[in-house]
Amino acid sequence: MSAPAWASDPARSRGRRFAEPPAPTRDDFQRDRDRIVHSTAFRRLVYKTQVFLNHEGDLFRTRLTHSLEVAQLGRSVARSLGLNEDLVEAIALAHDLGHTPFGHAGQDALNGCMAEHGGFEHNLQSLRVVDALEHRYPGFDGLNLCFETREGILKHCSRANAERLEAQEPGGIARRFLDGTQPGLEAQLTNLADEIAYNAHDIDDGVRSGLLRLEALQEVPLFERHRRQTLAEHPALDDRRLLYEAIRRMLSEQVYDLIDTTRAALAQADPRDAEAVRRLPPLVRFSEDMRGQSVALKRFLFANLYRHPQVTRTTGRAQDVVRDLFAAYVQGDLSLPERHARRPDRRRAVADYIAGMTDRFAVREHERLTGRPWTDE
Repeated sequence: MSAPAWASDPARSRGRRFAEPPAPTRDDFQRDRDRIVHSTAFRRLVYKTQVFLNHEGDLFRTRLTHSLEVAQLGRSVARSLGLNEDLVEAIALAHDLGHTPFGHAGQDALNGCMAEHGGFEHNLQSLRVVDALEHRYPGFDGLNLCFETREGILKHCSRANAERLEAQEPGGIARRFLDGTQPGLEAQLTNLADEIAYNAHDIDDGVRSGLLRLEALQEVPLFERHRRQTLAEHPALDDRRLLYEAIRRMLSEQVYDLIDTTRAALAQADPRDAEAVRRLPPLVRFSEDMRGQSVALKRFLFANLYRHPQVTRTTGRAQDVVRDLFAAYVQGDLSLPERHARRPDRRRAVADYIAGMTDRFAVREHERLTGRPWTDE
């Protein structure tokens, strides 16, 4: 069965920044996925925080397991919609490559350090990783990914950054942030798969950690009705299985809503090809009702998990680590690796180096440079 006209076709890709002969056994999107999986930045994700710091428990999500969950969800939906699964998987696996150690706390600290020097944003950093910071190939820096993969990685971009990228790559991946057009359907899908995945697994990790109680989730309609339905069908179920089943059903409802709503939007718009999609409003979307329920869930998690005193206490220490490391390296610490130390823009070089650290490497390096050990006190 042939793919619908609006799906991205690797044979019609806008191509790579550096021309390469095609691979004999893989199309271009499959090749992108494989390059991402074999990158150094991808391996580092296993020791980078999602919500809970790496040392707080072996079963909490990391950036790596989160990326795998996004890829699984994205591929499942792409298959139902006839979109390119390999492109969705590549974007999903790469979307967090630029994230700092210690999750959003690390990003916020590094952004503060770079406030007067262009700032720091992990989305843009992911693009820097695949465009420049990976050093694996003799003919170019970065991974030399396809345009379609790169535009999916760059989910958000300020106008100032978009103008800078546009100057470097006219008509390239930042153009849509200046002219109000959209990315391809696969990029749109991966963005929502990311949202569905982190909302669900943050509930799981929050309850597992003891910071969220099942009873508190009664105020979240999207979760609560599935908890009640599960209990009605299995009244003797223990809390752990009850949680898993309620999350599973919640995930399914969101996925089915996304598929049905997107199918209807595509049928109404009927774009003639993948390029036509870019000139239309976003077509991969929730229904209005599901969008409202998803927003309510995110608000609950923000108030009750991401801003929980135990979480903010550890993230506060993490931000101190990032700020101390930044100051030490900018002031000329000789342990900055040579390939970063010789770059003319030292602050950006330091930001790149710190962003590439895992949680545990950042902690060890901080203790080495400052003599102050990480403590949980």
